[in-house]
Amino acid sequence: MAKSASNDALTLIRSLHSAYAATPTILKIIDLYIVFAIATGLVQVLYMAIVGSFPFNSFLSGVLSCVGTAVLAVCLRIQVNKENKEFKDLPPERAFADFVLCNLVLHLVIMNFLG
Repeated sequence: MAKSASNDALTLIRSLHSAYAATPTILKIIDLYIVFAIATGLVQVLYMAIVGSFPFNSFLSGVLSCVGTAVLAVCLRIQVNKENKEFKDLPPERAFADFVLCNLVLHLVIMNFLG
C-alpha cells in the first residue's frame, strides 16, 4: 500500500515537472513573483505571531498588500497566458499596464489605511 502511494506521488511529481517545463518563461517569472508575495505575507504573519501586533494597522496593511499583490499577479498570469482563449484579443502590454495601474491604486489605499 505504501509503495503504491509512493509510486503514485513520484508519477504525479514527474508529470507536473514535465508540464511545467513547457511553460513559457514569462509565466514562470510571474509565478516566482506570486510565490515571493505569498512568502512575504507569511513572514509578516510569523513575525506578528512571535513579536506581537502592537501597530495592528501596519500588520494588516502589510499582509493585505501581499495578498492583493498576489491576486493581481494571478490575474496578470491569466491574461498573459497564450493558452487562455478568453483573453486572446488582449495584448500583453495592456494586461501589464492594467496590473501596474491596479497595483498603484491598491498601494495608495494601503498607504491611506496606515494612517
